[in-house]
Amino acid sequence: MYSRQTLPASRHLLDRRGFLGNSVQALSGIACAALLAQQGLLRAADEPLGTVSGRAPIRPQIDAAHPFADRPAHQPAAARRVLVIFCSGACSHLDTFDYKPELWRRHGQPMPGGEKLVTFQGEQGNLTRSPWQFRPRGQSGKMISDLLPHLGSLADQLCFLHSVKGKTNTHGPGENYMSTGFTLDGFPSVGSWATYALGSENENLPAYVAIPDPRGVPQNSVNNWGPGFLPAAFQGTDFNTSKPIRNLSVPAGITDQRDQRTRRFLRQLNERHLQQFPGDTELAARISSYELAASMQLSIPGITDISSESATTLRAYGADDPANALKADYARNCILARRLLERGVRFVQLFNGAYQTGGEGVSNWDGHKVIEQQYGVHGPIFDQPTAALVNDLGERGLLEDTLVVWCTEFGRMPTFQKGASGRDHNPEGFTCWLAGAGVKAPFSWGATDEFGYRAIENVVSVHDFHATILHLLGLDHERLTFYYNGLERRLTDTEGAVIQAILSQPA
Repeated sequence: MYSRQTLPASRHLLDRRGFLGNSVQALSGIACAALLAQQGLLRAADEPLGTVSGRAPIRPQIDAAHPFADRPAHQPAAARRVLVIFCSGACSHLDTFDYKPELWRRHGQPMPGGEKLVTFQGEQGNLTRSPWQFRPRGQSGKMISDLLPHLGSLADQLCFLHSVKGKTNTHGPGENYMSTGFTLDGFPSVGSWATYALGSENENLPAYVAIPDPRGVPQNSVNNWGPGFLPAAFQGTDFNTSKPIRNLSVPAGITDQRDQRTRRFLRQLNERHLQQFPGDTELAARISSYELAASMQLSIPGITDISSESATTLRAYGADDPANALKADYARNCILARRLLERGVRFVQLFNGAYQTGGEGVSNWDGHKVIEQQYGVHGPIFDQPTAALVNDLGERGLLEDTLVVWCTEFGRMPTFQKGASGRDHNPEGFTCWLAGAGVKAPFSWGATDEFGYRAIENVVSVHDFHATILHLLGLDHERLTFYYNGLERRLTDTEGAVIQAILSQPA
């Protein structure tokens, strides 16, 4: 007779102890399944695979040979295209758009309940009002800082979200969270989801363009416009007016005639291969990519060359400012964003601020040490060009079907850091705003506490923020999915709700 130690693996289930142990596990599984069924969390027997509680996911049918073909939205859409303006480094809401009279009244006093508060860089000092005055702007009287007077003049066109709440106080994960809905790397950006769902209205330009700041890319670089696990075709194409698309130009020594002959020959070879292997979607996608690149060789130089813009336009944006080269460079990027949008690019991501080059707070909004000095540089670079961009979109009629989004990775503290004259990171409550298609304006939603530290009224998660952007594009954030690693993945994970209160036409 076999002892338990010598019992073959194939006979183990017949062992008394093994049988009882497996029976316990089986009964536990049955009980778990019964509880899940009671809560409606199990797929019904007649429910198609991949659905959740009877709602089928909506995965766009994508032709590998034409991945950017214009595709219908799930429902009527207010916006046809989106512009996201991202201030890297965590722009302080308390020095721009979120006026807190109590912070001014109690300037220099300890923050109640914050005596032992330690944030990202260390201990906090006392409550500190903004170095810039806030003034009522527009007919709405919205209080906006003197740091951004040009944007302040647009107060009546903006829809403010004053109660956005993040999940991290670190820049890289914070950028990830705002751009992709997840703090970890490897997830698709908002623009990738939008172009995956809707394709493009333009055959000669990318569906999704990221415009890095003239000073460089943001801290998490391409993750901000990456496709994650979506097909690579849906990543953003990054370029700006000072750094054109890499490897796009025809090499020196290659004549136009020779280049065209080479393309025709390559097309013949590819078509012959496709006839032999009609199911080769990878080759079809590669052909599509090459054809788009060829079209871009003709379209991109004309888009990035802003010399055709009038002197009045250049002056309005500040693109001709001889005293501030960084402002002029960023202004040219703003003009590029408008030119892309008016030519049918679906999603444009415009960055103000780059990863630290030259020290903390030098190249972005990370104002830890001397915020008055640091923001005194960044404010003028950002303010006039951005305001001119919004104005220009409105004057050209583009705001009627373009959603403009301004955001940053998190906010900053109402206190100054101990031993410094700047503000530490604060994901507990901060401000974003929207303008254009489908949103109320002037309008303000949500609020932080009396000092601007924590979101307390109508709290908005980043998933809510993303759900609302997709909704305005006519997309159901709960049903727009991509099947990956056994899960129906979506931009808003398992959370998020459309912020109905800010919509000009609520569902």
